[in-house]
Amino acid sequence: MSTLVRRLGLGDAIAIGIASMVGAGVFAVWGPAASSAGQWLLLSLAIAALVAWTNATSSAQLAAQYPSAGGTYVYGRERLGPWPGYLAGWSFVVGKTASAAAMAMVFSSYWAPAGWERIIAVAVVWVLVTINILGVTRTASAAKVLVGIALVGILVAVAVGWSSDGASSASFGWFATTPYGILQAAGLLFFAFAGYARIATMGEEVVDPERTIPRAISSALLVTLALYVVVGVTLLLRVGPAAIAGHPAPLRLLVGGRPWAEVVLAVGATAASAGALLGLLSGIGRTGLAMAREGDLPKWFDHTGKHHTPWRIELALGVLLTVIVLVADLRGAIGFSSFGVLLYYSVANCAAYTQDDAHRRHHKVWQVLGAALCLLLVVTLPVGSVLGGVIVLALGAAWRMAKYRIVERTR
Repeated sequence: MSTLVRRLGLGDAIAIGIASMVGAGVFAVWGPAASSAGQWLLLSLAIAALVAWTNATSSAQLAAQYPSAGGTYVYGRERLGPWPGYLAGWSFVVGKTASAAAMAMVFSSYWAPAGWERIIAVAVVWVLVTINILGVTRTASAAKVLVGIALVGILVAVAVGWSSDGASSASFGWFATTPYGILQAAGLLFFAFAGYARIATMGEEVVDPERTIPRAISSALLVTLALYVVVGVTLLLRVGPAAIAGHPAPLRLLVGGRPWAEVVLAVGATAASAGALLGLLSGIGRTGLAMAREGDLPKWFDHTGKHHTPWRIELALGVLLTVIVLVADLRGAIGFSSFGVLLYYSVANCAAYTQDDAHRRHHKVWQVLGAALCLLLVVTLPVGSVLGGVIVLALGAAWRMAKYRIVERTR
C-alpha cells in the first residue's frame, strides 16, 4: 500500500521550498550565467524570475485543485491527458536527478580535500537518502536547520563583500554579449528557482493544501528572489562580471583575505547544497511514486514503508545518483536539469490554462506567457544540454510506447 500522511504545515513547506532553491542559485549557477550574460546578468535574473513567477502561479493554482503527490505529472494527466502528464513526469525525474547530482557536487567542492570530492558527494547522497526514508517531518526539520546555516553564510559573504577591504581585486572588465547570451543565462539561472516545485509534489503531505500550498510557493519564491537580487548586485558591483564568469565559486571573491569569513561561507555552502539536495530527493521520490501508481514506472515502486515514505524509489535514486556523481561534471548537470524542468513547467502552464473559473486564481495571460517563455529558454540553452535532453526525452517516450504495445499484445 502506498499511503502518505498530511504532516507539513505552512512553515515546513516554505522551509523545504527555500532550501530547495537557495543551494542551487547562490553557489552553483552565477559563473555559467555570467559567462553568457556578462554585465547583463541582472537582466537575465529578472527574466528567470518572471518565468519562475508565471510557473509558480500555475503550480499553486493546480495544486489547490489537485492536492496529491506528483505535481505536474498529475496535473498534466488530469487536464491534458496521459501522454502530456507522462512527459512532464519523465522530464521532472531526469532533470531533477541531474540537479540533485549537481547539488551533491557543489556540497563537496567547498571543503572536500583534493581528490575526495566525488567520494564525499556520494556519501552525502546516501546520508540524505536515509533522512528522507525516515520520514517527511525529519526532512522538513533538517531543511529548516540547513537553510538557516546557508543564509548565515550568504549574508556574511555579502556583508564582508561590501566592507572596504572585503572584496577581491579581481578584474572589473565588461565584455560584449548578445540577446541570445542573455536568454541563455536566464535559462541557466532558472535552475536556481525551480525548488518551489518540491512543495507541489508533496501535496499529499501538506496540511490544508488548498490554502497552504499557494501561500508556501509564493512566500518561498519571494524570499529566494530577494536573496538572489542582493547577491547578484553585490557580485556585479564588488567583483565584476569578468571575474564572476571566470571563477568556479564567485562568492569566495567577496571574502578573500578573511579566513573566518571563508570558513563561514564554506559551512553555508555545504548546508545550502545539502538542503537543496534534501528537497530534490523528496520531490523526485513523490513524483516517482505518482508515476508508479499509474503504471508509468514499474509497479514495484508503488510502495511506502512504515515511515510513510517511498523508500524503494529513494534507494533506487541513491544508486543512480552515485553513478552520475562519479562520471558527470557540474556545468553539464545544470544545463541538462534546466532543459527537463523548463519542459515540465511548460506542461504545468498548459494544464493551468484549461482550468475553469471556479479553480482559477490568476488570469490566463500568465499561463500563456509562462509556457512561451519556458519554450524560448529551452532552445537557448547550451547545445549539448538540448541535444542530451532531447535524446533522454525520446528514450522515455519510446519506453512507454513499447510497454503499452506489449500490454496490448498480452490481452
